[in-house]
Amino acid sequence: MSAFCAAVDWGTSSFRLWLLDSTGAVLAECRGAEGMATIATGGFGPVLEAHLAAIGAAPDLPVIACGMVGARQGWIEAPYVDTPTTMAGIVIRAKRVSDHSRPVFVLPGVAQRTAGRPDLMRGEETQLAGLSGREGRRIVCLPGTHSKWVSLDGGQIESFATFMTGDLFAAIAAQTILRHSVAEPQGPFDGGCFMAAFLAALDRPGEVTNQLFAIRAGSMLDPAVGDDGGSALSGLLVGLEFAGAIARFKSVAALTLVAAGRFREIYLAACEAADIAVAVEDADALVRRGLFAAATEILS
Repeated sequence: MSAFCAAVDWGTSSFRLWLLDSTGAVLAECRGAEGMATIATGGFGPVLEAHLAAIGAAPDLPVIACGMVGARQGWIEAPYVDTPTTMAGIVIRAKRVSDHSRPVFVLPGVAQRTAGRPDLMRGEETQLAGLSGREGRRIVCLPGTHSKWVSLDGGQIESFATFMTGDLFAAIAAQTILRHSVAEPQGPFDGGCFMAAFLAALDRPGEVTNQLFAIRAGSMLDPAVGDDGGSALSGLLVGLEFAGAIARFKSVAALTLVAAGRFREIYLAACEAADIAVAVEDADALVRRGLFAAATEILS
């Protein structure tokens, strides 16, 4: 079957492209490390075309892209759409790249302008679009460097909150006294250590800065503890995130988790410890579904 479009998720540090047929099925895919942060001005078009050529895409095949490619520092700025919004409200504001030979449309991100709670997302809204069409209100968690917790009602993004959990982990592990106690930030996951720290932060979030130092003190006072406090650090920060999200959304009894790999493992353990019912969705499948829905609307 011939390709209907190319769907691209183009972030700060990565590039993912899928050729989709008229039903949304994947015909081919490719991935790369050419994220927005590594591409010089004027380099977006050549990178895209090189990937498309590698998988045999026709020269006039339209492209639908989401992510940081639409940021001010990206290929073309696709201004944010304000909450509350639906996928239709996002798609109608897609921007076409005017100086490229093939049709390329870039989807905008979403902005929350609530007083005291300003927030932004770019890319995650397309994953959320993959969940649209399902009835009822749900809380969706998309963990990552900047974890997003979203109140989604059917296909409408009502509100959301960003937690800098991954950024904080990286900064604390590398730039504070805990660099001596987190020998391998990406080392083996110790579920028991994570769980104890997660519950401590969930129950007593006001003590997290104290519990952070306890990781260092514990490794110094008891040599048996060792010098890899990565699981404890992760537990404290994820626990702080969950405590904040539960407070923001007035309790979270059930959650839709959009994650894979290590994040899936960690957040599933956290949901179990917090007694939160969880349904897991694959992040790649959702972003493809959202991009295909956008392509169907734009190209019809």
